Amino acid sequence: MEAKARILYVEDDETLGFVTRDNLEQNNYEIDHHMDGKSGLKAFEKKGYDLCLLDVMLPEMDGYELAENIRKHNSEIPILFLTAKSMKEDRIHGLQLGADDYITKPFSIEELILKIEVFLKRKYIATPDSDEYKIGIFTLDYKNLKLISENSESNMTQKEADLMKLMVENIGNTLRREDILKKLWGENDYFLGRSMDVFISRLRKYIKSDTSLTIENVHGVGFRLIEGK
Repeated sequence: MEAKARILYVEDDETLGFVTRDNLEQNNYEIDHHMDGKSGLKAFEKKGYDLCLLDVMLPEMDGYELAENIRKHNSEIPILFLTAKSMKEDRIHGLQLGADDYITKPFSIEELILKIEVFLKRKYIATPDSDEYKIGIFTLDYKNLKLISENSESNMTQKEADLMKLMVENIGNTLRREDILKKLWGENDYFLGRSMDVFISRLRKYIKSDTSLTIENVHGVGFRLIEGK
């Protein structure tokens, strides 16, 4: 039997937490539910998880601070935020702290499971011909989510590695915003577009030590990774 994926779920709404945990367990996930940020962090430090599902508004330690602390321990584990906030700035802030995606309350269990499955599949599946890519002074070790040079080694989140791989596979070519969004996020909308901009900024920071590499904005169209310009 296939091993259950272990999910750290931190949600202070007792009723919502019970219903969500029950539904996820019925879909063959192993759920560790905590009701405040501090207990969630303690659990993360003691146990191994495959994915973190974090509410933003938490007692003791909010979801943003919890995500920051999780990232200090593990730069690769997928982090999904659950938020009732609709302001795009709040969503962008979460992504800047290292979250991989977000889902806005109220949500359906089907929608949540779809998001979870996307990240778990990317975490476990790597095709044999897509392990390593050479770009400038770097090697993208996609399977292990690392960007490596002679003098540095950066751990990437799954979404960062997915986006970098897509860029490298299409080096010199313009990638349209809507195509990136549909391929990596599953749909094309304004808020996801803002999320993608955050991830593009992250990639630029990773490659800034190689001045021959540039991720260009193609105004009104998308992005292009250039080498040797």
